[in-house]
Amino acid sequence: MWIAPTPAATLVLFSPEGPQRGGLAVTTPGSPTVRRRRLAAELRAIRDQRGESLQTVVTDLGSGWSTSKLSRYELGSGLKLKEVETLLNHYQVTGAVRDNLLVLAQEASRKGWWENYSDVSSAELMEFIGLEAEASSVAVWHVDVVTGILQTERYARALMAQYSKVEPIAPAIIERRVELRMRRKRVLDQDPPLNLQVVLDESVLKRQFGDESVMYEQLQSLAAAATLPNVNLRILPLRVPHPVSAESFVIFSFGPTGEAILHDVVATEGLQQQFYIEDRQTTFLHRLASDTLLAATLDADASRDLILQTADEDWRRS
Repeated sequence: MWIAPTPAATLVLFSPEGPQRGGLAVTTPGSPTVRRRRLAAELRAIRDQRGESLQTVVTDLGSGWSTSKLSRYELGSGLKLKEVETLLNHYQVTGAVRDNLLVLAQEASRKGWWENYSDVSSAELMEFIGLEAEASSVAVWHVDVVTGILQTERYARALMAQYSKVEPIAPAIIERRVELRMRRKRVLDQDPPLNLQVVLDESVLKRQFGDESVMYEQLQSLAAAATLPNVNLRILPLRVPHPVSAESFVIFSFGPTGEAILHDVVATEGLQQQFYIEDRQTTFLHRLASDTLLAATLDADASRDLILQTADEDWRRS
């Protein structure tokens, strides 16, 4: 049995490895979150290929620069166009590569639609939605609730209202958060659509949030989602040997952009925040866990049948 490594309570870890140099395509990802990550990876790759340490760079740049500031830039935080220009001058980057990196920096400074909800959401959730908006595929394992992107409005509202017993939330904030969650569903209909693989523990179908009608509607919605060509929804039955002991996690995967490939990102969840992990060994372990869980599930048709059966037997009102 594989047990997922638990991140430290305050961990938010990014360690992107830069692509091989040789030129960048003008087309860039649609999400500012991903643009920032890609730009950060490119800047780190340039520095690594020049054989310069953080300290060497900031010493040359002088006042206003520090190793912590440059490190934050290379993790995708706070990238500003003028300071990107300063770095490119230092690294002697010219021509098309420079032009495209500056375009990337300009686009990275723009806001995604989800940032309009930053008043009611954490920075971690904003990061999560930005990754979701640009991922080519997402693999989900959820052991406790229906994954957010497949929640109905009433289920999401009931879930948030239940959580507000632990951390009181104003009704108006709950409504804004529900609106945000519903807006996220559009990635399933975009062109090209997100490829979504979801493995749910069977207990999720039986754990009640809201009244019976809320649960019945949610399970009917899950069954409908399972028919979408870009959604692979599977149920891990309770009465099978459990192959993996792991908390809920999400794996974001990105297709190539020009010659840059964004590596998988794993998001795991704590009570109040998400943790992001990108080092290759840990993402590889989570991918193995995801594949192992998927192999133990019911097939797609049987999963859908179980969802509908549970809706009728447990949640349909007589």
